Amino acid sequence: DHQLKQPKKDNMPPTNASARRQTRLRREYLYRKSLEGREKVAYEKKRIVREALAQGKALPTELRASYDKLKLSVDAEDTRTSEVHSHVDDEYGDAGLIEPRVCVTTSRDPSSRLKQFAKEMKLLVPNSTRINRGNNRVDELMDSCRQSEYTDVVIVQETRGEPDGLVICHLPLGPTAFFSLSSSVLRHDLDPPAAPMSEAYPHIILNNFNTELGKRVGNILKCLFPVPRADTKRVVTFSNDNDFISFRHHMYSKPTHDSVALHEVGPRFEMKLYQIRLGTLEQKEADNEYVLRPYQNTATKRHVL
Repeated sequence: DHQLKQPKKDNMPPTNASARRQTRLRREYLYRKSLEGREKVAYEKKRIVREALAQGKALPTELRASYDKLKLSVDAEDTRTSEVHSHVDDEYGDAGLIEPRVCVTTSRDPSSRLKQFAKEMKLLVPNSTRINRGNNRVDELMDSCRQSEYTDVVIVQETRGEPDGLVICHLPLGPTAFFSLSSSVLRHDLDPPAAPMSEAYPHIILNNFNTELGKRVGNILKCLFPVPRADTKRVVTFSNDNDFISFRHHMYSKPTHDSVALHEVGPRFEMKLYQIRLGTLEQKEADNEYVLRPYQNTATKRHVL
């Protein structure tokens, strides 16, 4: 296990500079996010002009006055700037290019079962490090992880020794996703006994994430894992059914050319999303992208993922 590097107390200027840099990055990110509505309107106008030019049709009357300006903008575009971009592209812009580094930790004063669950999460996620939480406050934890250049922080939580919460925080700007956990089965509780844990990068199966929010959650989950090799025999599955996400972890083998044998590796659990916050874990003032509303009249009929 690794102990967290505490920010230096005696050498304040770098810490202040780091805090100022984080504030500046956050401000720039929020500014870009505020431009999205205007950029979407401009993108729609340019799309209409592009289609009219390609098909030789007349322009709609409301765009004729601004045609010259729009035409200049359309001509200057390339493959990267022709598509409208959102704040999601800022957060996960380097996904697939840089391998994620994940920090796995627990809530304070963890039970032996939660420690075991955190160990299994560490083995599950490649390039991850498990650290002892100790008495670190959330803001100290986030500062230390930023300084150590982690891309994500995973925190597991419990009630009376049973893992019941999972928080995934993407660094440096967010988002932070909060899940409740249920039906957790650790590796040594599996029946039949678990297959050995491989360290190969796994293939990720995201099943039934169809809505915009579902794709967003799938993106948050898959970006914990690096890009695998094509021939790897390890598979991690997130399967959405009625807004409950079933997590399963398998190795597969091919005894003959036309058959496949699955071996469960574990752990296994069910996840339920209840909040996505557009910021890191310590930023309580950040906007909520999604909050579960279980007591509304239509809650039983709604499927958000």
